[in-house]
Order: sequence, then C-alpha cells, then structure tokens
Amino acid sequence: MVMLSCVPVLAGLTITGSNGITASGADGRGSAVVVENRVGATGNIGTEYVAKAAPDGYTLLFTATSFGTNPALVRTLPFDPVKSFAPVVLAATSSVAVIVNPHVAAKSLREFIELAKREPGKMHYSSPGNGGPQHLVMELLKLEAGIDLVHVPYKGAGGALTDLIGGHVQAMISALQTVAPHVQSGKLRMLAVMSGERSPAFPEVPTAKEQGWPELEVETWYGLFAPAGTPMEVVNRLNRDINSLLTDPQIKDLLSKQGMAAAGGTPERFGALVRQELARWTRVVDAAGIKAD
Repeated sequence: MVMLSCVPVLAGLTITGSNGITASGADGRGSAVVVENRVGATGNIGTEYVAKAAPDGYTLLFTATSFGTNPALVRTLPFDPVKSFAPVVLAATSSVAVIVNPHVAAKSLREFIELAKREPGKMHYSSPGNGGPQHLVMELLKLEAGIDLVHVPYKGAGGALTDLIGGHVQAMISALQTVAPHVQSGKLRMLAVMSGERSPAFPEVPTAKEQGWPELEVETWYGLFAPAGTPMEVVNRLNRDINSLLTDPQIKDLLSKQGMAAAGGTPERFGALVRQELARWTRVVDAAGIKAD
C-alpha cells in the first residue's frame, strides 16, 4: 500500500487490500493516499468489498498469494476469484526456498527427496499455520515428488523456524529473507529456491527446476485487481502507470529491502497467473485433504 500511494493515477481511488487495508485519496492527480484497515476472514472481507464495488476504476484490490489459495480452502466464498475481478497488474514477487536443519543428510533437493523416499513418514516439516502458503507449497513438493512428510503446524513463523533450527523438525518452506541470516550462519541449509531463476542473494543455490523439478516453480506474489466490468481503458491506464512506477529505482530498492522483486507486465499475464494458481492449489488441497481452520 505504501508503494501504491506514490502513483498519481490512483489519486481519488479506494484501494482495498486482501489483508483489510483500504486507501482513499482526495480527488485530483498527485493527491496523497490515506490508509485504513479492513480486517477479517483471512482477507476475504476486503476482497468481497471490492468484488461488490462499482466497476468505475475508483475501487481496487491490492492482494497477495492468499487470493489464489483461499478459494481452494474455502469453496463457498461470496465472490468468484476469476469472474468477480479484472486483473490489472502483477506488482511484485518473492522467492521461497526448501530449507532443512543441517543435520539432515541431504545437500540438494534430489538428495532430500531420495532420503524421504527411503524413510517415509519419518521426517517432519514445520509451517506457520495450516493452509498457509508454506504449508501448501510443501504439500505440492510432496505430491510432485511422491514423498511422505509429516506436517507440524505452528501459530506463526517464529515457532516454526525456532524448532527447525533446534532440530525438532527437519524441513520447512520459507521466504528467503526470513531464513537468510540462519542460512548464512550455518544454522540452516538451503536446498533449492523455487523461483524461475536463482536468487541474487544465494547465487550458489540452484532452483528446483534446475534440479529436475520444473513443476516446483513457485513464488509468492502481490498484485492489483479492479472489480469485474471495469472499462478496459481504465484497466490499461492503471496497468501502464503502475508498470512505469515499478521501474523507479527507489521503488525497486524499497521492494528489495522487503525481499520482493518488481514484476509488472500485462493484465493478461496476471490473469493467467491467477488461473494457474487457482488450479494448482485446488489440486494440492484436494490431494492432501487439507481443511481450513
């Protein structure tokens, strides 16, 4: 939301985040954006608000990965993630990685999968909570690799990470920026990054795709939607101006400090990503029998 407050074209708009954030600006180009919270229901309250808003370009949804995972977990939402929204732009992405305790006898993703196949159900992995992106990504890995790991959910990333470092669990999916200090100190080992390219922060760590698992290309993401029916000229204008914003070195630096990379692209690119995400996570949730808390 801070990033979007810099966009002149968003002056006068209400931007509702899936985490409940709304931002309203005074009329006129260049006006500041004021932030207000709309919390609840894992972001679904804010998302529903935008889904039912007038499609006039003055109410937008800034959302994240959970936009693609929530519909897989909760099948009776008061909106349709595809039909209720017009994709505007993919704003930023963030890499995740497969992390293990250094006592695990695996130094690559392939070795980890081979170890898990030799010892089915003996290794445990932590996550910040049931149904969260880290949980679903590890279940995707299990599904694609045909391995059996035991999920240990925690109430937040702190406990999940502490017990991984302590050796109480053996593995975890985590954002790179969260585990970077522990990997650099040798307290944890990074086996693979799951983005399309290697991370500049860990250039020596290969991607899952490089190690023979192209299906395991996963990133967390952040993007902007308008209500369905918003005129394409409005969508295209927003897309153009936000793409321009994402080339600003200050914005790139701000995102980088938060572990994100500027994305951009066409509305069609973002729409294709969302459809892919919805199909992927529905398949994973169904295969793993995951239920929302």
